[in-house]
Amino acid sequence: MSTITFRADDDVNAALADLTSGDRDRSQVIREAILAAWQTRQAERLRAEAEAVAADEDDLAEARSVLADMESLRAW
Repeated sequence: MSTITFRADDDVNAALADLTSGDRDRSQVIREAILAAWQTRQAERLRAEAEAVAADEDDLAEARSVLADMESLRAW
């Protein structure tokens, strides 16, 4: 485990005071904040990748072609 030092401004100090008013210590709150930010970034990357795939004209054309081919196999 590593130790990180950072400069907190008044807003961050106020947020830390509020978030640590219960049973969580500063280190736990900061770890959770970093993980939450990382999860948000991962979700943004995944969303951007999905949007890029959804907008890929070649892929869309292939999907339409497969759906057209499968239409003849429908039972009803």
